[in-house]
Amino acid sequence: MRRRKLVSQINVVPFIDVMLVLLIVFMIATPSLRTGEIDLPSVGQTLTPSQADPIEITVKSDGTLSLRDGADSVQGKLSRMTLVNRVLELQRVKDRPVVIAADRNVKYDDVVGLLGALHGQGVKRVGLVAKEGS
Repeated sequence: MRRRKLVSQINVVPFIDVMLVLLIVFMIATPSLRTGEIDLPSVGQTLTPSQADPIEITVKSDGTLSLRDGADSVQGKLSRMTLVNRVLELQRVKDRPVVIAADRNVKYDDVVGLLGALHGQGVKRVGLVAKEGS
């Protein structure tokens, strides 16, 4: 009677099967994970002119929020909810875009929190202000 030798090789076929299944699952699931998109202008890109002046929200380095409605009217030191409600009122009159200008030293979390509060209340057309690099 002959003795059989033990095969000491790793079978990678099941591993490849699992990896292919995971690849297909992630390819199908990834496009549906987009929760919100922000249209950021890149340096040197010309912006499309809008019919109405944008509503400008300014976040200063100390965390205070101010709102500029048009060319002249400035409302300073507002709470986040007061600011969101005022922006909603201004957008109901005209479909005006909203831009957020934040100081360089403001925490990213503060800006994202403000974007989330605006988005949560149904404010549309929100963008970020950026200056060209120097």
